[in-house]
Amino acid sequence: MAKTPENSEHTSVQKRIKSAKDAKQPKQLARFAGSHRKHMPKGLPFELKSYLELVELTGRCMREDKRGHIEQRTLPLLE
Repeated sequence: MAKTPENSEHTSVQKRIKSAKDAKQPKQLARFAGSHRKHMPKGLPFELKSYLELVELTGRCMREDKRGHIEQRTLPLLE
């Protein structure tokens, strides 16, 4: 189990983070289409930043039915 999303092998979030560092979109993954309030082309109905915030928030949650969590001392994804 990885300690951070950036180190989570074989996951879409790792691919998206690596590609975002190069200002690219992973070809094998669905694109982010942006705000759901605008005319939306085919793709995920939010932006990369919102997706990463969601991954981080859910990753930091501690629950009995969840194997692990992102440690509180770990820097936020967007830093």
